[in-house]
Amino acid sequence: MTAARIVLDDDYEIAEVDPRIYGSFVEHMGRCVYDGIYAPDHPSADEDGFRGDVAEAVRELGPTILRYPGGNFVSGYEWEDGVGPRAQRPERLDLAWRSVESNQVGTDEFLRYCRTVQAEPMMAVNLGTRGIADAVRLLEYCNIPGGTPASEMRRANGTADPYGVTVWCLGNEMDGPWQLGHKTAEDYGKLAAQTAVAMKRTDPSIELVACGTSKPIMPTFARWEATVLEYAYPHVDHVSMHMYADPDKYPDMADFLAAGLDIDEYIRSVISSVDYARAAGRHNRHMSLSFDEWNVWYNSRPRDLGHWPHAPRLIEDEYTLADALVVGSFLNSILRAGDRVRMACLAQLVNVIAPIRTEPGAGELWRQTTFYPFALTARHGRGTALQPSVTCDRVSTSEHDDVPVLDVAAVRKDADEHVIFVVNRSTTTAVRPHIDLRGAAPGRRTVERTTLTGPDLTATNGPGNQGLTPAVAPGALLEDDEPVGELAPGSWSMLRVRRER
Repeated sequence: MTAARIVLDDDYEIAEVDPRIYGSFVEHMGRCVYDGIYAPDHPSADEDGFRGDVAEAVRELGPTILRYPGGNFVSGYEWEDGVGPRAQRPERLDLAWRSVESNQVGTDEFLRYCRTVQAEPMMAVNLGTRGIADAVRLLEYCNIPGGTPASEMRRANGTADPYGVTVWCLGNEMDGPWQLGHKTAEDYGKLAAQTAVAMKRTDPSIELVACGTSKPIMPTFARWEATVLEYAYPHVDHVSMHMYADPDKYPDMADFLAAGLDIDEYIRSVISSVDYARAAGRHNRHMSLSFDEWNVWYNSRPRDLGHWPHAPRLIEDEYTLADALVVGSFLNSILRAGDRVRMACLAQLVNVIAPIRTEPGAGELWRQTTFYPFALTARHGRGTALQPSVTCDRVSTSEHDDVPVLDVAAVRKDADEHVIFVVNRSTTTAVRPHIDLRGAAPGRRTVERTTLTGPDLTATNGPGNQGLTPAVAPGALLEDDEPVGELAPGSWSMLRVRRER
């Protein structure tokens, strides 16, 4: 057992939390769409064919924004294939994931699904194999009331009123040689700027996300953002960043649980690159970040894309308790960078490296371990992010020096409640934290502790086995300089500090 101190001062604000940091991602990949959110033969399916029990779980998960339709998929996608009568939609080869795309789910279905699960859409346009004109036509289809061929097509397809999609991604991972139509930073920067100008002339109310580096190990990392923004800075509102933590690439469990340090460093590096572009271009506005792909992904494990299957089982990773702790660290890092990270998307929503898993037909649905840190942080991590001061034991691992045992983020939810999110990275030692609130309104306070832990860091959930779920300890009085319970080794916890009235 060891002690720690968490100090929160209401004067040390980071920023108001943008709810869009609690987003997720729906790509036409594997079984995310088909056999995932869409299963017309399932007993709970609605009139669009969306699986009702999945929609219920998505609402419980609480994503505020959903990115669509990719991902690598978007760089070969022709959106017109996915609208109109379903019987007339063509099947196409998806070159990104070597699958057959049936196009039974497309733009209209997805945007209706967003309304069903109460999430804002984030649409991506194809700047790989297509370009400016096609992006503008898709924007017209979604946002123009009528009078143009694309908007009249939407009306003919049964949706009279425009969808009013606000957030648009200008392609996906265009720095990656795996991407159809990938480009140099100069070529992409020019295309992104030109597309942005055309799209904002069509609808000035939209927000645009330019592609940043697809992963921090890219040889063009940091230079990519600076070069792209040399052309696009005046025309875009956000720059994307993507990062996955691969457990198999860390030497041991201690290093994997310290992945939050790598996440923090990546965010700082991207901020430095875009701030260089701001200074070099003499721009007044700070560029915000859209961390629109992040997760734990066992990416180094071999996978067989098959030979043109439909909706194959692709990267359906089974998540452990340790994975859930690192997902908690991702969320903590994003909250602590809330002044610059204004949107973020857990990739993906269902089946594909996802918090929600399903079996086909009338098969079972289950919540993976990673479901719970996301759902609880999305629900309670609102208000104003605060900069916590944390005093705790520190350790060294084989790849990280001076690792705090506790990974902490905090928000002032309102005048009566502070919420603290804590990962105990120690695999052997419980921690008894003391909480010191400064600058908060006076009054008697209680602390409710919700904890996700288990007998083993490799424990998982699965069909018929939902044993790893959060446990709630009833509210206890916050006494002066007394610890607020015990944070188990290898645990994620949410501490709700509430003032009694």
